[in-house]
Amino acid sequence: MNHTPLAERMRPQNLNEYIGQQHILGENCGLRKAIQSGNIPSMIFWGPPGVGKTTLAQIIANTVKRPFYAMSAVNSGVKDIREIIDKVSNAGLFGNGNAIMFIDEIHRFSKSQQDSLLGAVEKGIITLIGATTENPSFEVISALLSRSQVYTLQPHTKEELIVLMQRAISEDKELSKKSIELKETHALLQISGGDARKLLNALEMVVNQNDSETIVITNDLVTSTIQENLPMYDKDGEMHYDIISAFIKSIRGSDPNAAVYWLARMIAGGEEPKFIARRLVILAAEDIGLANPNAIMMANSAFQAIDVIGWPEGRIVLAQCVIYLASSPKGNAAYMAINKAQELVSKTGNMSVPLPLRNAPTKLMKDLGYGEEYKYSHNYTNNFVQQEFFPQELSGTNFFEHGSATREKEIWETIKNLWGDKYGV
Repeated sequence: MNHTPLAERMRPQNLNEYIGQQHILGENCGLRKAIQSGNIPSMIFWGPPGVGKTTLAQIIANTVKRPFYAMSAVNSGVKDIREIIDKVSNAGLFGNGNAIMFIDEIHRFSKSQQDSLLGAVEKGIITLIGATTENPSFEVISALLSRSQVYTLQPHTKEELIVLMQRAISEDKELSKKSIELKETHALLQISGGDARKLLNALEMVVNQNDSETIVITNDLVTSTIQENLPMYDKDGEMHYDIISAFIKSIRGSDPNAAVYWLARMIAGGEEPKFIARRLVILAAEDIGLANPNAIMMANSAFQAIDVIGWPEGRIVLAQCVIYLASSPKGNAAYMAINKAQELVSKTGNMSVPLPLRNAPTKLMKDLGYGEEYKYSHNYTNNFVQQEFFPQELSGTNFFEHGSATREKEIWETIKNLWGDKYGV
């Protein structure tokens, strides 16, 4: 029996075998053209687990025929980075173009570790490909980010995951020895959470636990098999995203006891403290927002305190913040408002800025009427005067709708008192 995991055996070797990410790898997309031309930039792949970040990096290296060095930021440091850079530099004319350095979970590298990459990237000694599940805008230093192209990898669709399973059943040397019918897929898809690696490993587990040469995969068969082998399936932090989801939902649902429990689970699992703190800042803005403006200050203070205090005492700071946020009034009016505004912008495009609101740094612009009818609010009673700030076509559009939070209702009343019925309030 081949002991290499199914997910590894089925890893695509070229772009034609690669499934998904057509928004960046479609026939006329920039990344595909760059790969085919061999002229690839340093880049950051941002996306959830199991969407093909590592695989895509390997395919790129194979396609452009460059030396490929892979490391994980979890167990590598500056010494490892410098050893690779020195090796590539010393290859000189005997090297095959500049090498590709792939760093998985690059968000776990400290600033100094990321700084150690800069010189080699700038000089073209290496082409960096970083993979991260975290927003690179927060986790990758600006100097490195400015020298890299960021590509967002999207979760696999249901259809793509089913194709992966069908391909494994028909093409894998081990699975193809048996007659396997994929009768039902819901349980496998649910277990995977969109992670192709988890999906294939779960599929392999179900097949390996069945001695029959003919296997009909049903939801009941999958559920019973996975439950019996849960410790095998869930090793090495596979529940990471499930637990952070339960944690966030407990705070959103105003249950401080459950929230502290999930916090303790993450601490016991060795979760990175800044990952937890960052999620609290996001939650404070998204789920509490204007209902309690102090929440985001509390969360941001906790995030900063983690750096100052360190671990394990930082757990107390996180617990204080978690209990405060869970006990705080909830509101998502700001979150919903920006969502609506962005949706409108995507539909209406780049509308002209009204002339009164335009900047007029030159005489020509002033002559053309830029800023001419603008009313300076501080020249009026209570520092307010009604005027149009929207493009004319969008006049009267309202994004802000209050919930049950007292503070959101107060903001609603302020808008109504200032603007009357303009915004339908």
